[in-house]
Amino acid sequence: MRSITIALATAKEATRQPSFFVLAFLAGSSLICSIFVSYFTFGEDIKMYKDTGLTTISFASLLLALLTASSTVADEIEGKTAITLLSKPINRRQFIVGKFLGIELGVLALFALLGTVFAMGVWYKYGYDLRESAGSFAESAKRWDQVRQVLPGLALGFFEVTVLASVSVAISTRLPMLVNLVVCIAIFFLGHLSPVLVEATRGNTLELVSFMARLFEWILPSLEFFNAGPSISTGALIPWMGYVVPALGYCALYSGAALLFAFLLFEDRDLA
Repeated sequence: MRSITIALATAKEATRQPSFFVLAFLAGSSLICSIFVSYFTFGEDIKMYKDTGLTTISFASLLLALLTASSTVADEIEGKTAITLLSKPINRRQFIVGKFLGIELGVLALFALLGTVFAMGVWYKYGYDLRESAGSFAESAKRWDQVRQVLPGLALGFFEVTVLASVSVAISTRLPMLVNLVVCIAIFFLGHLSPVLVEATRGNTLELVSFMARLFEWILPSLEFFNAGPSISTGALIPWMGYVVPALGYCALYSGAALLFAFLLFEDRDLA
C-alpha cells in the first residue's frame, strides 16, 4: 500500500514535468507529419510508417523513463529528500518499488497517448496511400486490420522500455542523471546489437573480441527480442500467445532481477 502511494505521487510528477509534454509534442508531431511523407517504397509506405512509428514511440518513452528515474530517485537522494520520506514507516525496498511503478505509470500514459495517435495514423495512412497511388478508397475492415497488426508491436515496445526503466532505477540509486542517461542509452544500442556482434565475431581469431561480444549478450537484456518493427513492416502478424506473452515473461524476469540489484545498491547507501 505504501509503495502504491509512492507510485501514484511519482506518476503525477512524471506526467506533470515539462519533459513529458515536450516528448509528447515532438513524437506526436513526428507521427502526424510522417503520414504525408513519401518514403519512395513503390506503394509500401505504410510498412515504413509502422516501423518508424514504433521506434519513435519507444525512444520517446525511454527518454521519459530515464529522465523520471533520475529526477525522482537520484535527485531525491542527492537532495536529501529521500531521507525525509524514509524516516516515515517506509523501508528502502518499498521506496524503490514505488518509484519504479510510478515511472511505469508515467511511461504507460505517454505510450497510450502516442499509441492512440499512431493507431489513428496507421488507419488514415493506409487509405491515404491507396487514394494517392491508385485513386481508390480503402475498405474500413482492411484499415482496422492494419491497426490490429501494430498492437503487438506497441506491447513489445512497452516491455522494452520497462526493462530499461528498471535498469535506470538501479543505476539512479548510485549515479547522477548524466551518467544514467549515457549508460542506459549505451545499453539500449548494445542490447539490440549484441546478437549481431556475437554472430560477426564467431570464429574470430581475436579471442578477446569474441569474449566481449558473448559477455554483452549474456549480461545485457536481449532487446532485439522486443523489436517488432521488421516483422510488422513485412506484413506479418505477431501472435499474442506465441510471442507477446513469452516476451512479457522475459520482461518480468529481467526487470525483477534489475530491481533486486537496485535493492542491493540502495540498501547501504548513505542518505544523510
